Amino acid sequence: MTPSETRAIVSLSLLAAFVDGEKHERERAEIKRIAEGLSQADGVQLPMLYQDVLMKRVSLASVAGELKSSDSRQLAYEMAVCVCDADGTQSEAERLFLADARTSLGLNTPAATQFAQQAEAIAAVPLAPAAAVAATPAIDGAALDQAILNAAILNGALELLPETLSTMAIIPLQMKLVYRIGKAHGYELDSGHVKDFLATVGVGLTSQYLEQAGRKLLGGLLGKVGGGLLGGLGKQAVSSGMSFASTYALGHVAKRYYAGGRTLSTQMLKDAFASVTQEAQGLQTRYLPQIQEKARTLDAGKVLAMVRGA
Repeated sequence: MTPSETRAIVSLSLLAAFVDGEKHERERAEIKRIAEGLSQADGVQLPMLYQDVLMKRVSLASVAGELKSSDSRQLAYEMAVCVCDADGTQSEAERLFLADARTSLGLNTPAATQFAQQAEAIAAVPLAPAAAVAATPAIDGAALDQAILNAAILNGALELLPETLSTMAIIPLQMKLVYRIGKAHGYELDSGHVKDFLATVGVGLTSQYLEQAGRKLLGGLLGKVGGGLLGGLGKQAVSSGMSFASTYALGHVAKRYYAGGRTLSTQMLKDAFASVTQEAQGLQTRYLPQIQEKARTLDAGKVLAMVRGA
């Protein structure tokens, strides 16, 4: 993929992130931080792209014109769909934007439609399984700790995979983990509460997807199918341990929060999340072999089943 195509894909993702005009200021700040943090790679200057999008110096038509290959157009569309679905089902503005994107990219195809349906299915999966038992389960601290570790390893493995849907699945799996921990302490949480909890500790939904997918894209991993998955690129993608660390920290901070009767202040939650994230980054090297082994058992066909809890 050429640098101009990479820039176009990132620009389209940023256009998708801001199309509904309803992003909270903290989410916008996170997206700006990500653009500055990834600053330059493969000739792509993200801070400049971020400003171009905010100042409306780029358009869907101009971005589409930079995407010459069918693979780059498909990948751009997939990332835009996942950005729109990252914080839940699409708004009307997002649906119209994606329809325009399909036309501009020449992707009014069954494959594009199927991908959009799969992404929407992941975004719409409820927190609780359909057969959830109403009774509050007994609290088992050791079992919760193991569930948190298992979830962190799974999301670390998803970070290794090249499919855009695998990256998108990390967020709903994190939300389900928080839901399970709250339920274990007697709280029946809805998706709004869980999203607020993630945002409070500093995990944005759209921004987290953009950061994870952006690192894969700039590292040359995203969309790459076939040999070498767990070679240099895979190891590079997981070396930051973003998904492992954030999932591990979310789980343990949620456990502390709900066990304590939800009395921690916003600042205490943020501080605790930062502290446990740092601890998790140290643990990630120890669990890297398990993360890589888990990745070997996964494929795109299993993603929706995992999110559904099957």
